[in-house]
Amino acid sequence: MAAIKEVPTKTSRFERIGAHTHIKGLGLDKNLKAVKVKDGMVGQERAREAAGLVIQMIKEGKLSGKTVILAGPPGTGKTAIAVAMSRELGANVPFIQMSGSEIYSSERKKTEVLIEAIRKCIGVEIHEMRKVYEGEVINVDIKTTSHPYNPYQKVPESVRLTLKTTKEEKTIEAGATIAQQIIQQGISEGNVVQIDAESGRVANLGLSLESAKGKSYDVD
Repeated sequence: MAAIKEVPTKTSRFERIGAHTHIKGLGLDKNLKAVKVKDGMVGQERAREAAGLVIQMIKEGKLSGKTVILAGPPGTGKTAIAVAMSRELGANVPFIQMSGSEIYSSERKKTEVLIEAIRKCIGVEIHEMRKVYEGEVINVDIKTTSHPYNPYQKVPESVRLTLKTTKEEKTIEAGATIAQQIIQQGISEGNVVQIDAESGRVANLGLSLESAKGKSYDVD
């Protein structure tokens, strides 16, 4: 039977084009002075400079829990400046654009629309806590056992490691998977290793400068 392999097609990323998708920032220089044409912004130089001061205060943590209102006639660039401010703050800051017709509607309540917009603005960061052992190997004891299909062949069964840091020393025991990785990577006394307790991944970080091997070899 002939081997047939499908070649995956490259999908192009679709980017929605809107009235403010060309805006990349406020268009200010290092001194927070507005450049006439920069980052997709043209005109409203004083308003852009004021928005730059607001962004600087936000990044310094001096404007938390407060509201900034951009007031002006229709078509003067209030939404454009708001979009530019969100670009300056970065992708981690949620930005929701709304119009007055969405709030003043006969079909939905104002509070319902505002609550929905607030829920969209909530940003969630998930941090994963992993237990990792890292240190200089000062003792390795690998226990072997007979292969289940070949009694004359030895396979690693478990390993007993003693890791040392500048402050403490700890002895751990691991199974056959970690023992096999230690043998394959040639880890011995003097090496600095990193062991992920959840996935069982072993990383050899090289020789320790404080070990006897590290003092006898040139370690870059």
